[in-house]
Amino acid sequence: MAFELTEDLIEQIENFIEVGDNQSLLDLLDDVHHADIAEILDEVTTEEATYLVKLLDSETTSEALMELDEDYREEILDNLSPQEIADELNELDTDDAVDFLSELDEEIQRQVIDAIEDEDHARDIVEMLRYDDNSAGGLMAKELVRVRETWTVAGCVRKMRAQAQNVTRVHSVYVVDRTDRLIGRLSLKDLLTADAKSKISDIYIPNVDSVNVHDTAEDVARLMQKYDLEAVPVVNDNGILLGRITVDDILDFIRDEADEDYRMAAGLSQGVEADDTVWELTRARLPWLVLGLVGSLGAVNIMKGFEGALTVHPELFFFTPLVAAVAGNVGVQSSAIIVQGLANDNVTGSMWLRLVKEISIGLINGLALGILVVSFGVIFGFGWLLSSTVAVAMLSVIIVAALVGTFVPILLDWRGIDPAIATGPFITTSNDIFGILIYFSLAKLILGF
Repeated sequence: MAFELTEDLIEQIENFIEVGDNQSLLDLLDDVHHADIAEILDEVTTEEATYLVKLLDSETTSEALMELDEDYREEILDNLSPQEIADELNELDTDDAVDFLSELDEEIQRQVIDAIEDEDHARDIVEMLRYDDNSAGGLMAKELVRVRETWTVAGCVRKMRAQAQNVTRVHSVYVVDRTDRLIGRLSLKDLLTADAKSKISDIYIPNVDSVNVHDTAEDVARLMQKYDLEAVPVVNDNGILLGRITVDDILDFIRDEADEDYRMAAGLSQGVEADDTVWELTRARLPWLVLGLVGSLGAVNIMKGFEGALTVHPELFFFTPLVAAVAGNVGVQSSAIIVQGLANDNVTGSMWLRLVKEISIGLINGLALGILVVSFGVIFGFGWLLSSTVAVAMLSVIIVAALVGTFVPILLDWRGIDPAIATGPFITTSNDIFGILIYFSLAKLILGF
């Protein structure tokens, strides 16, 4: 039966906590999945969540804490002693344990590491803390099953059983030589069907995809996506097997990157949540709003330079928002496609061919929209010449906006800058300025003022 979190259940839990009825709490939450425990922790107060974390066994609460929002988890961890945090880390794989520790102050980190009972586990955590968060080393877990090529099948099975006790899920079995250099992988089917006296060297598969410990998380994601891998081994520069990255870890990274790109496209300069403070939300939004304001002031200054045109043909003013909006929309569409292509490593081929392609798309879209504008202008009495002027200007603006939206992300990517920053307000503002300038320049040329 599926777990259902109700207001009555939360109220019951809060009552048990208030009166200190620990046994009733343990009976109520017995065998409840850690994801459901996380949901409960998210609904109660920080003090009540801390109470539950201290009461329940660490095997359950450690996984539940990993499901929580980072800020809320940090609040709970602030209420735990270094020994209590160490008890939680003892139940986690090294990659999750490192995520825990990275949210704490350095002094608390040292105290927690000293309190971890398993010295090997503590040593692995310290090693992984040295790697960048967005590298293969920062994503990997040290827990895996490795076998030596010199072992027999019978001996391999015995030693795999011992290793598997410390591994949550066995995705792959990796084969190493005497120096722990990765040389292949082992099929469980081949292992089960082979003669017990056979050597692993006779049955292992020498081909295995791996990543370097210093590779970026983006490189890891592309490799796992390309070959549809559930896990990928991590090696150092000498090919020594260090750990593995599982698909759930890389999916977390991809989700975080997608959230960040979405925020950048929406004009938010940092990670924020809906329930953050007014000051935090303001700091995240204000820089991009300032950029938009500067761009708009630039557009105002351009329009001021064509004040005489507006005196002669005041109806030009009515179409100004239309031209600016089309320029911004086309730029965002083009940049969104390029940013997505860069993220998936699909932007390849000749830049000239891409230029021709964007011009072709702009021409088709511009002609279609231009026909609609001319029809609108004639029907509502703006005149054939003025309507045609707006249509030609809009066609030109669409082509320029498509090119800007295409090449700005590519240029930023070449410079090693995240192309996601080219979307949203940046592209929209730049294309607003170009759009207004092109619009009035062509109007002056065609209408002859």
